[in-house]
Amino acid sequence: MSFLRVPDEADATPEAASLLAADRAANGFVANYTEVFSLRPAVLAAWQQLNVTIKGGMDLRRYELVTLAAARALKSSYCALAHGKVLRDRFYDAETVRAIATHHGSAGLDASDVAVMTFAEKVVADATAITEADVEELRGHGLGEEDILQVVLAATARCFFSKTLDAVGAEPDAHYVASVEPDLRQALTVGRPVAAAE
Repeated sequence: MSFLRVPDEADATPEAASLLAADRAANGFVANYTEVFSLRPAVLAAWQQLNVTIKGGMDLRRYELVTLAAARALKSSYCALAHGKVLRDRFYDAETVRAIATHHGSAGLDASDVAVMTFAEKVVADATAITEADVEELRGHGLGEEDILQVVLAATARCFFSKTLDAVGAEPDAHYVASVEPDLRQALTVGRPVAAAE
């Protein structure tokens, strides 16, 4: 659900109806963010292309850590849940992801992972506060110039998506209740609560 009034599939434009139907076929439900973007399917398509391009230039685990850090700093439950779940499904157990989401500096990550997550949080909080020393610290952890730009791109792209969803009141989908362990779900719910089941 969101604050916006969105058309039913039967009343939607052909592009929007196709978007909604594809979501239902892939997931068994229409995600709340898809309903929001059904008002402007071309914007969602452009976002997805940008996101795929950014993600394609990074190690997936690093992308997910950076995105989780950015989502938490943005207080985006929707994005924190989505990307925390990917970290749990692909890279860590639930307790480790909960620790990363709660205090990434003491969660057992290596120093470079801690550095990129801290940097991503700083980018989201106040990009004008980033200094050359912050960038130099990432270099000290072995990141090259392209790697550093990739971290910035992942963090700043998350600002667009997370802020769009929160500005229109899009709630994280109810499926997170069943698909994410309660302690982990609580740690990842940093803003809007998960939607009630319909």
